[in-house]
Amino acid sequence: MTYFPQIFSDTTTSVTLYVNPPHTSIYSSHVRQIVEHCVESTYKVAHGELCAPGRSSARISLVRQIAMYLAHVVCGLSLTEAGKIFCRDRTTVAHGCKIIEDLRDDPIMARALSLLETARQLTAGRVIAAF
Repeated sequence: MTYFPQIFSDTTTSVTLYVNPPHTSIYSSHVRQIVEHCVESTYKVAHGELCAPGRSSARISLVRQIAMYLAHVVCGLSLTEAGKIFCRDRTTVAHGCKIIEDLRDDPIMARALSLLETARQLTAGRVIAAF
């Protein structure tokens, strides 16, 4: 696959849109920001709780698992890359993805994940105004 960074400018912002993105630290940090924003605003989690070291409450752990699932399955990061951006091991990401896949049987959770996937795709087009 080829990689074509495209920069779009208007009077207010510059936006980078990745088409067939490489798995670089820049792409990973964009994925992290997008996924964190979508998940934190949906589940009302304070910024930074998803990457907090150590164990968290069951609620925060579930939200983190959703974020890791989106980063791995929807954004295409490897388990290792998804683990790095959320300060976890790849085996933790694999476990979280399995948990979320099992929860997709619930129609409410399936709909929530579908909406988050759509939000992530829409947000990706407006990713990160120029730093």
